This record gives sequence, structure tokens and C-alpha cells, in this order.
Amino acid sequence: MKIVRFGQSRLERPGVIDAQGRLRSAERFVTDWTGDTLSDDSLAAIGTRIDDLPIVENGDAQRLGPPLVGVGKLICAGLNFADHAAESGMEVPPEPVLFMKATSSITGPNDPIVIPHGSEKTDWEVELGVVIGKRARLVGEADALSHVAGYCVINDVSERAYQLERGGQWMKGKGCDTFAPIGPWIATRDEIADPQNLAMWLDVNGQRMQTGSTRTMVYGVAFLVSYISQFMTLYPGDVISTGTPPGVGLGMKPPRYLVAGDVVTLAIEGLGEQRQVCEAEVP
Repeated sequence: MKIVRFGQSRLERPGVIDAQGRLRSAERFVTDWTGDTLSDDSLAAIGTRIDDLPIVENGDAQRLGPPLVGVGKLICAGLNFADHAAESGMEVPPEPVLFMKATSSITGPNDPIVIPHGSEKTDWEVELGVVIGKRARLVGEADALSHVAGYCVINDVSERAYQLERGGQWMKGKGCDTFAPIGPWIATRDEIADPQNLAMWLDVNGQRMQTGSTRTMVYGVAFLVSYISQFMTLYPGDVISTGTPPGVGLGMKPPRYLVAGDVVTLAIEGLGEQRQVCEAEVP
């Protein structure tokens, strides 16, 4: 099942995408897609009734918002592709590098990227998102995927000067408003046979910048869920962003960063496509 939220910003309604690609309203069963509605039983009950849900008129014209509301934690794994670490001039970490993005950075998959006022180094990163559906604390790697509700596309937009040149932690360059487009949907766990074998790509203005696959992650999804659960409890609705393949602007020679008017498109196999137009922040 593919779960979505559609409508105007902050007024989104819960929906699903059926097997024919049509948008259907799920309001008959849930008031919204939150951590409380992501249990296996809840998703299974709705999944068996998709054909009974009303089709949304003009569904193709509907804005899609973030597919989940009320995200408690947005946790990211840095340098999780060896070739991306190399292009960034950094070593592959002996354990996962973890940092947080502010949940206020979350936007819909096709909403604009707002380049912060004064920024000159705003960058792109296509990443696999992992959405937690069942509480996870001290879970083993073998059991970790049973705690996952589904998967999604995330653009881990990053301001490199804020991240690397302003002292302190990476979150300065990671948590700006609009820096976490998520969606277009969350594909439930049963739709993704192997999260470690998904093609991924990102274009800027139609030029391919990133081409990769989740199979080249240093630390896979199951390991990350297990590892993070050793340090903090993961709750339904928490999201993990699992790292990016090579091809980011920081790694180019010379570096290439986003400016107003740039169009970013990105996708992961089975998880849909995003499209963002970059805008300059007006102070």
C-alpha cells in the first residue's frame, strides 16, 4: 500500500494510491497518517479495503504533502556510502554517524526548496527514508525490519557552509526550513521486497548528478534501526534518513550549489519521484 497526504499545506487529508495509480481518500478509516496509524494491524485492515475507498476527483492535480504528520524524530545517518564519504574528503566512519534534522524542515515532495538568505552552498542529497511503525528499543538486527512501517524518498537538503564551516554540529546546515522534502508516498514494508536493492537518482535542471543504489550502503537499514535503538527509543512515526550516494554538489570540482530557479528531481525505485523548484528566501 502507498500512503499519502493530499491538499493545501496544513490542511492535508489522508489518502492512498491504488494499484492503478489513482488517489483515494482514506478518511473513512483514519483522521490522518500519524505514528498511531502505522501499526501492521492498522495498515493491513485498510489495505484490504482500498477498493472501497472513494476516488478523489482531479486526483492528479492534488498537491501532495508530507505523507506523515507528527514526526517525532528525523534521524540521519551521515557518510553511509563509501564513495560519498570519499568525495566529501572524509573517512568511512567505524560506526554510523548520526545527526538530527529539525522536524520543521519537513515539506511535501514537490514543495519549493527555499535557499536561506545569504546561503551560497545549498546542496542536494537523495536518500532512502525508513518510517518506524512499532516501538523499537534495544532490538536485534534480525528483528529490526519488523519495526519498520514503510519506506519513502527524502531529499536531505544541506547548507554546506552552515554544516561544515560554522562550528558545532551538522544540524546547523541540515535543519533549515524546507530542507527535508518527503514523499510522494510511504510504501508499506510488504511492497519493498529488499530495501538494500533499490536504484536511486537525482537530477538538477535535467542533468544527472547522482546515480546509486541502496545496496552500496555501508550500514544497511536493519543495522541502522538496531543500532539507533541502542541509544534511543524509536517510536511509531519516527523517520530515519539513511545516507546518500556520490554526486552531491560539494564533491564536484569546482563545487556546484543550488541557486534560485534550479529544478531538482529525484526518485528511488518503487518509492516515486520528487520535484522541487528552488527559491531565494526573502528576509
